[in-house]
Amino acid sequence: MTALTRRNGVVAIAAAFVVATAGGLLTELGPWYQALRVPPWKPPDWAFGPIWTTIFGLTTWAGLRGWRDATDASYRTRLVVLLALNGAFNILWSVLFFKLYRPDWAFVEVWFLWASILGLLVLLGRTSRLSGALMVPYLAWVSTAAYLNYSIIQLNGPFAGR
Repeated sequence: MTALTRRNGVVAIAAAFVVATAGGLLTELGPWYQALRVPPWKPPDWAFGPIWTTIFGLTTWAGLRGWRDATDASYRTRLVVLLALNGAFNILWSVLFFKLYRPDWAFVEVWFLWASILGLLVLLGRTSRLSGALMVPYLAWVSTAAYLNYSIIQLNGPFAGR
């Protein structure tokens, strides 16, 4: 492993850690959240940590493969921009849902997150089927989370926020 490859790995892992930590710190399962009516199929709260850890691991792996397999500098630029947007959308969803108490706004925002994941899947899939496939669980999970978000709106709305 070259020093450049090691550095890329450290940067990718650090970026994933920052996004995951921010999302985790913004997630408050306090009285407001506990009072929400949720559909019976909602995964248990303890499952979200392992699911997100897996997703961040797969996304980091896919991003590193994409960086390594890049055909030119513009591909790498698009990859970094999409990854940064994805991280920002990921954090923003937590702010809207858990800090501002606006599942309705979070539902609108989740489609930007979903689109960023789809963009990553397509971009990464152009250089490697495996890299694109590594994004499928993320897309599936956010699709499920979007439906859960929608269900919470239906069961609890309207929302006034803070």
